[in-house]
Amino acid sequence: MNDILSKINETCAFIKSRITEKPQIGIILGSGLGPLVERIEKKIEIDYRDIPNFPVTTVEGHAGKLVSGSLGGKQVVAMKGRFHYYEGYDVSQVVFPVRVLKQAGIDNIIVTNAAGGINSSFKAGDLMAITDHIGLFAPSALRGANVKEFGARFPDMSNAYDKESIKLIEKVGAQLGVQIKRGVYAFAQGPMYETPAEIRTLKIMGADAVGMSTVPEVITAVHSGMRVLGISCITNMAAGILNQELNHEEVMKTAKDVESKFVSVVEKVVEQWK
Repeated sequence: MNDILSKINETCAFIKSRITEKPQIGIILGSGLGPLVERIEKKIEIDYRDIPNFPVTTVEGHAGKLVSGSLGGKQVVAMKGRFHYYEGYDVSQVVFPVRVLKQAGIDNIIVTNAAGGINSSFKAGDLMAITDHIGLFAPSALRGANVKEFGARFPDMSNAYDKESIKLIEKVGAQLGVQIKRGVYAFAQGPMYETPAEIRTLKIMGADAVGMSTVPEVITAVHSGMRVLGISCITNMAAGILNQELNHEEVMKTAKDVESKFVSVVEKVVEQWK
């Protein structure tokens, strides 16, 4: 228990020694969504390999850099690349950066991902505001002894995704001429894509999109008392929806195609977030 706190404090102290301004908002960028950092002004970049206790991302489309600076008139820290359970990390390592961001004084976090569409009204390239999640198959980010400095033993997840922030991204989308879908995000452990039978099951459970991240990080953020906005970029339709073969190249291509739309929406959300 004390060991994890000491590691968080060590990592936080290192990051603070490299960042000149106090950050207000944390941003976790999913597969192919890293180009948002090009909009950040007065950037300070830190390679994950140089940060004490940080894991190293191993997935294409995840650059592995912590980027600090100004976006939309706010001080932000963006994770250009995240960590996944399927990479072989323990879930405590996957969510470690969220603990560090909170320790650095960040109370607001935007968590993004590339996701497969389950809702048949969706199409590749859509942006979805996450209204809730299904994490029944996710390893618990809160497993083990509770550290009271982090939060309560049994945190309430009734409102994990901030309702006012969802309304804000919809308003921003309308201002920019971008339709923002709403939906429930389901976690799958990966790295294999889900089978058509699994997608049919998730659809019955109420899922609109599926991916291999986000849920552990959001649970950790909520446990820490952070305000969360979740955004999925629908990069493909899930298995069995269109009877097409799934591959990571398609995910990256779609993320590239919607890059401008995604970046504009997130930047304006940051600017208007209060």
